[in-house]
Amino acid sequence: MSRVKNFKKIAVCNRGEVAVRIIRACRELGIQSVLLHSDPDKNSRAFRMADECVNLGGNTSAESYLDIQKNVNAAIKVGADAVHPGFGFLSENADFAEAVIAAGLTFVGPMPDSIRDMGDKVSAKKIMEAAGVPCIPGYKGSDQSGEKLLKEAVQIGFPVLIKAAAGGGGRGMKVSRSKEDFLENLESAQRESLAAFGSQIVFLEKYLEDTKHIEFQIFGDSYGNHVHLFERECSVQRRHQKIVEEAPSPSLSESLREEMASAAVRAAKAVNYMGAGTVEFLLKGKEFYFLEMNTRLQVEHPVTEFVTGTDLVQAQIMVASGSPLPWSQSDIKLIGHSIECRLYAEDPYQMGMPSTGEILFQEFPFGPGRRFDFAFDAGDEVTSYYDPMIGKLIAWGENRFKCLERMQTILRESVIFGVHTNIEFLKEILAHSEFVDGSMTTGFIAEHFPNALGKQEWTAEEIELAQELYRTARLSKLEQKSAEQSPWNVLWRNV
Repeated sequence: MSRVKNFKKIAVCNRGEVAVRIIRACRELGIQSVLLHSDPDKNSRAFRMADECVNLGGNTSAESYLDIQKNVNAAIKVGADAVHPGFGFLSENADFAEAVIAAGLTFVGPMPDSIRDMGDKVSAKKIMEAAGVPCIPGYKGSDQSGEKLLKEAVQIGFPVLIKAAAGGGGRGMKVSRSKEDFLENLESAQRESLAAFGSQIVFLEKYLEDTKHIEFQIFGDSYGNHVHLFERECSVQRRHQKIVEEAPSPSLSESLREEMASAAVRAAKAVNYMGAGTVEFLLKGKEFYFLEMNTRLQVEHPVTEFVTGTDLVQAQIMVASGSPLPWSQSDIKLIGHSIECRLYAEDPYQMGMPSTGEILFQEFPFGPGRRFDFAFDAGDEVTSYYDPMIGKLIAWGENRFKCLERMQTILRESVIFGVHTNIEFLKEILAHSEFVDGSMTTGFIAEHFPNALGKQEWTAEEIELAQELYRTARLSKLEQKSAEQSPWNVLWRNV
């Protein structure tokens, strides 16, 4: 008997550009999509694209996207066959996956046990060590007393990284550089971990400085097949949050690539992984160490799609339906180079402070080797309720040099008015010599751009121009001639 299910309707339990991405994949597969959304997101691109929409109510994530029962009930009510969690929110929540399955629906992602094994960072490292995947030296014991943890930190050797066992995204993570500051950092990490994840349990690792962050895209199916789709470099980070990603990494030799890819596939097999996942490593010289496994689609998946010619979201849906992987390992080839820049609604001249308001106008230079994954259209509002990422700019080129040139052109020619964006910051990052030669490490932003672009001083003439352009924009929804005058983009909200 066939194990393949014919999905007719998929509930999208997410928002923003990933919801748009999933809805588009559903369309191309001939599957209806239902967007489960909060109050602020009823005016968004995903809302307008979905075949059907269900308002979960509320403004905050806790009232909508993080409410397991609300999402499951809504999916049942609209007659969905499956639920796609996207990334963030409930995408790595094993309880949510179990609730979806218990309701008779298909969870488009790995099985709950895999999510749970990899979600607990201590459990994950033990599984990886058993699978022969290199791990960073550290302490993962059950004794969580300050005295015991300090003793272990001294044995590991400073600097030491204190990490929340149930954490991710940089929360519940502190670096201790000496015995003197250890207990203070430990208490801070535990408080943050309890608030974010409901658990104070931490583990310790040797803190590796000047490392590169390399992650491998892996994929598995319900028939025991596992492949990798090569790597992405994600070393350009601010407070452990990625800003720029690229594929392939400029740092790997072919032999090191093969070695790391093999370790990533072993990691996937160790937890019987199904669907799209990412095995993340820290690279120090020619030595690499397991960092964590993300049991979901990644924000940066488009660069992998560009260089492998695959559609990872469609593959997620097909595998969840019971189909085998659409490719074998020998089918997957690297073609050219791709770079992604995350576009945030934030002010780079105010240390990245989030920016809210209506998007009055936006324009992107479409063409070959360019992709724009966006959550908003002109007239939509960026609110303070969610992450300030408003979209992604993705470029492809025959090699890294041509790809970088294309991305720099995209940044020069992209225009958004109505909120501040980090476009100017991205330009500076991509023009920096360390990024150009590919030598950047995870300390790149902290070393070269600790305050983003710093405080900008404006002349009286520039302020006057900004005021005039703002008045014009509000009256006319921004005519094209105004869009060409870039000082307004940065200035109008400061005056």
